[in-house]
Amino acid sequence: MKTSTAPAPSEADAGAEARGSLARRLRETPEVGVVAACVVVFAALAIDRSTFADAVNLQGMGFDLAQYGLIAIGESLVILTGGIDLSVGALLGTSVILMSWFNVRAGLPPVVAVLATLAITGLVGLLHGLAVTRLKMAPFVVTLVTYTVAQGVTLAITSGTSITGIGGLFGDIGQTYVAQIPLPLILFAVVAVAAWFFLERTYVGRQVYAVGGNAEAARLAGIRGDRRVVAMYVTSSLLSGFAGIMVLGRMGVGSASGVGVGWELSAIAAAVIGGVSLVGGQGRIVGIVAGTVLLEFINNGLTILQINSDYTNIVLGCVLALAITADRLRARGIARRS
Repeated sequence: MKTSTAPAPSEADAGAEARGSLARRLRETPEVGVVAACVVVFAALAIDRSTFADAVNLQGMGFDLAQYGLIAIGESLVILTGGIDLSVGALLGTSVILMSWFNVRAGLPPVVAVLATLAITGLVGLLHGLAVTRLKMAPFVVTLVTYTVAQGVTLAITSGTSITGIGGLFGDIGQTYVAQIPLPLILFAVVAVAAWFFLERTYVGRQVYAVGGNAEAARLAGIRGDRRVVAMYVTSSLLSGFAGIMVLGRMGVGSASGVGVGWELSAIAAAVIGGVSLVGGQGRIVGIVAGTVLLEFINNGLTILQINSDYTNIVLGCVLALAITADRLRARGIARRS
């Protein structure tokens, strides 16, 4: 009786299978597209304008990236639960004024001024979370109210004028370099790594995804969804206050003129471009950071190319529209496959 055995796979077959598996994983990873876009945009701008890739401009982008990136991470944490936070930009602007007022007008040391401001922003986030979970109010409405109130508080405190004479601690945080790398960028990286670890490597982080994906199923599984939602709103507001420290240190004065205005749109755009689903439950920190980097490249590139600043919002709106469309198409594709 003769027996036959299947031929052992050749090295070429194994290599082809490995390449096919890698290509499949890349196609199924939503962050690949935005990372590739970052590389292409950076290369194109660096070739067209040599000043784009010089050290001074890169350091300037590092400062901007830290400011926008922090509120983008906070915004994304809320979106992952199925909510939205329209107050992140206005709350950042208010935190700048509050820290300035506490430090200069109330005579508090910079550290105390920072802690008092973070306590206020954390309380705002707590109110957001309780209104959404206990009163069942729409996140859009709740945070829109805060957006309006925060802008009013900012103008009421300053009467439209800047607060000068702030403590040196703010400048130390907002303008310091570590090995030619802006300190705010390093702090942003630390926050991003901490957020990644929380979402990807902790049980509570996985619960955040579960609540955003299907709140009822999460409840039946014994997950305390309300606590997770409240915690994410508090974190978002705290990150707005933390970003305010960097903005105040960089400006050197507590200014009420346009600080934080419209930044919530950039935060939402960075999240969606990075693969965060607007219906919640999907998205990763890697994509959020890449989305923020891409927006910074575009904004800075428009400046380097001397494009009229009036067109910046048009470009941002178009990018956001494309990101939302891609998010919907991706969601429909996932629904069809399941």
